[in-house]
Amino acid sequence: MSELRQDPTTHDWVIIAKERAKRPSEFKKDNITRPYFPAHSESCPFCPGNEHRTPEAKVVYGEPGRWKTRVVPNKFAALRPEGNTEREEWGLFRKSPGYGNHEVIIETPRHDNFIPFMNDTEVEGLIRVYRDRYHALKKDPAIRTVIILKNHGRGAGTSLEHPHSQVVASPIVPPFVRRRYEIAIQHYDNTGRCLYCDLRENELEASERIVAETDYFVVVHPFASRYPFETWLMPKVHNSSFGNTSDEEIKDLSRVLKEVLLKLYVSLENPDYNLVIHTAPVDDEHKSYFLWHIQIIPRLTLAAGFELGSGIYINIALQRLSEILK
Repeated sequence: MSELRQDPTTHDWVIIAKERAKRPSEFKKDNITRPYFPAHSESCPFCPGNEHRTPEAKVVYGEPGRWKTRVVPNKFAALRPEGNTEREEWGLFRKSPGYGNHEVIIETPRHDNFIPFMNDTEVEGLIRVYRDRYHALKKDPAIRTVIILKNHGRGAGTSLEHPHSQVVASPIVPPFVRRRYEIAIQHYDNTGRCLYCDLRENELEASERIVAETDYFVVVHPFASRYPFETWLMPKVHNSSFGNTSDEEIKDLSRVLKEVLLKLYVSLENPDYNLVIHTAPVDDEHKSYFLWHIQIIPRLTLAAGFELGSGIYINIALQRLSEILK
């Protein structure tokens, strides 16, 4: 029989459809051939030798003439650092200029060097770049949120194959994000504890959805996952902001993130996925109510009419990747 489960972090409901459940092998699409990725592509604007095809780099990591990671403005930015944040209102309508920052992190010079195939030092370096860009963009006094994300595969919304991530700095806290914080604040006011830390400990106690555990992180499939094999990486030490992550935590995170993405790659045959780093608003990065964490969403299913009409997602995964990742 199916189950209705409520997500404690959003109060949204999801349906765990056991009768319709699939195992990892059943998500593999036999009629789709995954492309071969060369080490270098002449047509790729992110490959070495094509630097002139991207906006001028903000930061270049590596030796002169041999970069390891480049950070460039997004050529098709959703938000730009020109203008102001003044709002106009008339009747029920409100708008303001599209102020902010939208960067692309070109993770590696190799066209085929995805995170699962990087060495530990390369993954650690990438996460340090994430942290660097968070600190650089939050310096703008108008910025309220910094969102770090990675789209892998066309089904996840990317148009370029070359490994890259994005950073978006916004002068607003979106209502979707604000709702999560409001629920977390209410829990903290009621209990004196962080909702996400309680969630992590409840998952550890249940021990049913734990994927991996390291010195600094717990990897879990959340109780009310919206998507098949949705995976969270949660710090063991309370910390509201990703920007405050220590070097020791980053070293540990680099190993476990690589392991999780490698097992997803192998078990689901290189699925399209979205990766998002959830972190507290810039003004609240030292507050006690939130725990930063990474959410990985494999794009194995599409939202259909019921999901779009009700807001209730149907999760049809049966076997846990924790049984595969160990």
